[in-house]
Amino acid sequence: MVERNAILSSLPESDAASIRPHLKFVHLPQKTVLFEAGSSINAVYFPITAVISLVITLEAGEMTEAAMVGRDGAVGIASALDGRIAMSRGIVQLGGDAFVCDPATFKSVAMQSERVISLVMRHEQTLFAQAQQSTACMANHDIEARLCRWMLRARDLSGSDDLPFTQEFLAEMLGVRRTSVTTVAHTLQAAGMIKYSRGKINILDVEGLKDSACECYKAVKENYRELLGIVYDRP
Repeated sequence: MVERNAILSSLPESDAASIRPHLKFVHLPQKTVLFEAGSSINAVYFPITAVISLVITLEAGEMTEAAMVGRDGAVGIASALDGRIAMSRGIVQLGGDAFVCDPATFKSVAMQSERVISLVMRHEQTLFAQAQQSTACMANHDIEARLCRWMLRARDLSGSDDLPFTQEFLAEMLGVRRTSVTTVAHTLQAAGMIKYSRGKINILDVEGLKDSACECYKAVKENYRELLGIVYDRP
């Protein structure tokens, strides 16, 4: 099952064999907080079907997503480079399965392989690029384009057209008011792109969403392709 996470599946066999006995299969319930900003990272997560959001929380309580990580990446992997302090909150956006490894164990394996260290550095570069893209997106693109981009990436990483998100949660991740999400969701539903009811989004028209999404959706995918050789293209 390790092949279902792109980072684990890209490890050379010798390195994969070293870390495989230390991986624990877990289920991560939706909205579980894995760590808070400023806290120690106590586990490295390799999502399989779970999707994790890295969010920035302000003193007044507002939250905004900086990056989204699923089966194309890992969370806490920088611990191999002594990055043991979390810079953001890690929250399970979509409940699902993952592999978990102790940070000290992962670091021990990584320190014995230049290829693993290289992979970790490229992954963190890709994650940073995604956070930068999110910043530019918030400053320059309208809510409809951002919501379409966000739903498409969640779809890619979860492998499902059904996304169990409340409007309140979407508003928090996008850093906007709930009423704004409500208005855009109604517009997309009227256009036949999604069906929304009782905290569940069903994507009906993928191509329509892609046409409405901002350029950031493709930019993030291209970064993963160039830096990690990883992209999940779903029809």
